[in-house]
Amino acid sequence: MASGKKQNKPKQYHEKEEQPAVVSEPAASYSSVPFNAATRTIGLMGMSGKKDFAAVRSDSDLISLIRMGIPRQAMDNLMTVADLSLNEMAVIVHTSDRTLRRYTANQKLSQEQSERMIEMARLYTRGEEVFGSLQEFREWMDTSLHAFGNKRPKEFLDTSLGIAMIMDEIGRVQHGIFV
Repeated sequence: MASGKKQNKPKQYHEKEEQPAVVSEPAASYSSVPFNAATRTIGLMGMSGKKDFAAVRSDSDLISLIRMGIPRQAMDNLMTVADLSLNEMAVIVHTSDRTLRRYTANQKLSQEQSERMIEMARLYTRGEEVFGSLQEFREWMDTSLHAFGNKRPKEFLDTSLGIAMIMDEIGRVQHGIFV
C-alpha cells in the first residue's frame, strides 16, 4: 500500500473484546400441542364434546358458560373427580343436599353455583398439572397443611378466596417454596 492509507478489515472478535449477545433458553420440554387449561377444565366436568361446551377454548368462553349456567351433570362429574360427597358439595355451593338431589342431570345450576364449579374444575386441572395426577392432588387436598392453619385445603373450597389461596399454594409447591 503505497498511499499509506489503512485498509478497513472486518472486525474480528477476540476473547477480550465484547462478544455479540447470545440468548439461550433454559432446558425445557416443549410439545407441539399446547396445554389448554380451559379444554381440560371442561373435560374434568365430563362435558367434552357436549353442545354448549364443544367450542370452549379460553377463559372468556368459560365466562359465557358461567352466565348460561352449567348442568347438574357437570357438578356430578366434578364430585367424582374431586372425591366429594353430595353433602360436601352442598356446602361448597351454599345450598342444601336436599336441594341438589332435586336437580335433574340437565337442569342448570345458578350463575354463582356454576362459577364455583368452573373455579373448582380449574383448580383440579392445575393440581393435576403440578402434582402429576388427580390422585396425588386429591391426597394433597385431604392432608392437613401448616399453610392452611393445619386444615385440609379441601375445607377452603366454599369461597373464591379459599380457592385462590389453594391456587397460590399449588404455585409454591410447583416452585419448591414451602412456608
